[in-house]
Amino acid sequence: MNKIKLIVLITLIFSTHVSAIVMRHDVPQEHYSASLKHFPALAQFYIDGAHGVLIEPTWILTAAHTTFCTDPGTTILVGRTKVKVKKRYVHPDHEPGVSHDIALIELETPVSNIKPALLYEANNEKGKIITFIGAGDAGNGMEGVTIPHYENNGVLRKAHNTVEKAEGPLLVFKFDQGEEALPLEGIGGGGDSGGPAFIKIDDDYFVLGVSSRGEFGSTVGMYGNLEYYSRVSYFNDWVNDVINGDDKVRAKIALPKLKHLMVGLTEETLPRVCADIGI
Repeated sequence: MNKIKLIVLITLIFSTHVSAIVMRHDVPQEHYSASLKHFPALAQFYIDGAHGVLIEPTWILTAAHTTFCTDPGTTILVGRTKVKVKKRYVHPDHEPGVSHDIALIELETPVSNIKPALLYEANNEKGKIITFIGAGDAGNGMEGVTIPHYENNGVLRKAHNTVEKAEGPLLVFKFDQGEEALPLEGIGGGGDSGGPAFIKIDDDYFVLGVSSRGEFGSTVGMYGNLEYYSRVSYFNDWVNDVINGDDKVRAKIALPKLKHLMVGLTEETLPRVCADIGI
């Protein structure tokens, strides 16, 4: 597989999912600039995107579909610390592009220099203003994505949005324009699935959701688009059962890998893709 074909394949893989930052067209891009100080518990799986959240010293919460190249022994980043994956736990009801897009990654060694984020437990998310953060695609609401994740060079951006709906396993956000938009309104592009929708209370970061997908059949990143996050409060019991359970319990409630590979991936292409995008 040559380099051009690989870039096209990786773009296809990440473009069907979300949460890199697409911004308002009428606000300077530098206002959206971010760094790890804005969310220290951010994890990154690949050189050009896919995120997770440190929720315990040895546990990462993420979207299931991001985990295609996180086999045991794989190196990932938590903050700026390199750590190795011990095991992967995928929700057994995950259906790509539909629901239950959530997974946990257990680390070989604890991350002791970063305070984990906390899981949001209440089911009152609707109407809350949250923050997104990511390093994938960028652009604006008038043009959509203008900087693909593989050209973004790891630049972090943050944006705000309001929870439009909180129903069942999903949180829904809308990219508003004009008077309805927040000062730093934004939505996901592609390349940073698994990233958090969070709020900060005092010195604690609470994760309300992890980025799952955008609105199908529309131009990614345009005003009016919807974005879907896996709702943490809905999955709290599953997360706690995996973390606190023994191997027998975990085997009953989680899978060691994805049942379905993402669009554009096959068992034949997967090793080459993983080798090229690995940390």
